[in-house]
Amino acid sequence: MKRIYLDHAATSPMHPEVADVFTEALGTLYGNPSSIHGTGREARKALDDARRVFAKSIGANDPEIIFTSGGTEADNFAIFGIAAKKDGKHIITSAIEHHAVLHACEKLEHEGYDVTYLPVDENGLVRAEDVKNALRDDTILVTIMLGNNEVGTVQPVAEIGELLKGTDVTFHTDAVQAYGILPIDVESLGVDLLSVSAHKLNGPKGIGFLYQKKGTALAPLLYGGEQERKRRAGTENVPAITAFAKAVEISANEREEKAEAYESYKRIFRDILEKEGVPFKENGTNPLPHVLNISLPGIEIESFLVNLDLAGISASSGSACTAGSIDPSHVLVAMYGADAEELRNSIRFSFGLGLTEEAVAEASQKTAQIYKRLA
Repeated sequence: MKRIYLDHAATSPMHPEVADVFTEALGTLYGNPSSIHGTGREARKALDDARRVFAKSIGANDPEIIFTSGGTEADNFAIFGIAAKKDGKHIITSAIEHHAVLHACEKLEHEGYDVTYLPVDENGLVRAEDVKNALRDDTILVTIMLGNNEVGTVQPVAEIGELLKGTDVTFHTDAVQAYGILPIDVESLGVDLLSVSAHKLNGPKGIGFLYQKKGTALAPLLYGGEQERKRRAGTENVPAITAFAKAVEISANEREEKAEAYESYKRIFRDILEKEGVPFKENGTNPLPHVLNISLPGIEIESFLVNLDLAGISASSGSACTAGSIDPSHVLVAMYGADAEELRNSIRFSFGLGLTEEAVAEASQKTAQIYKRLA
């Protein structure tokens, strides 16, 4: 049985061309980029070339890119780095952020910071007006994600960035789920810090970057060598960084084509469910093109996911970072309340590399069959 992978929002398969670059770099780019000899300089050039690709992809300057081990480190770096540098004890975030943001904020609360967790509406949308109303004289940071990883709702980051102009408040966005899917320009968004991870767009795991706008003060998380202009100690992962750069180049060239394909997959999935008489409701509004989160009344999510898995379909109930947890999705709780049925019957299907319309149609057909059996 050939599996149908519909969990690309959790992680994505590495693109074959990216894997080739990664494999080759493992054998050839073994020098330490901080070494002054030829082998080291070769690795340094690879880093510089990759940094240029990342900066161009978001409209930034090369020195504004800091390599990290992924999105979690980038989020933590942004939050703790600002807290250590700025006077003031108030942070604004939303109730639907990734746990890399939420748990970092909770850690700061234990250290005496005051964190405002903004609510969202039933579509999973943060209101810019709520950000404005929550601002205080001691607010040092606003951190609002660009696109939600569970329901896909795209947040009004540019609108929030506009209202923060002229203030001393630092603005961070977690763009991990949106990078490579949406066009991103840091100037248009008005952000000071932006987090990205490679494995969401067919790159290797364990690598990402943090955009740090020039002039934004940030304390380091790691101490050791003077890598990344003394901002992030540790010898850079050159093979992963070069492979990540290749993934970004491919993504940039194919972004519009992929978005159209993903919207087509969504239509196919919905149409078949409707044709089969399966009642469902979409969770979220204005979602990222590759995310389809639906509520299926009358089911229990655990047994439904097990049956999907047995049928060869990989899907999820939300963030993979909470796999194995019995707690309901914090995103759906924020949208619908702690007692809502959606917490027990919502499934996220997410699309990406390697899928075809035929495979998506087959997955939807099997989903309908399982629903009729279990509901």
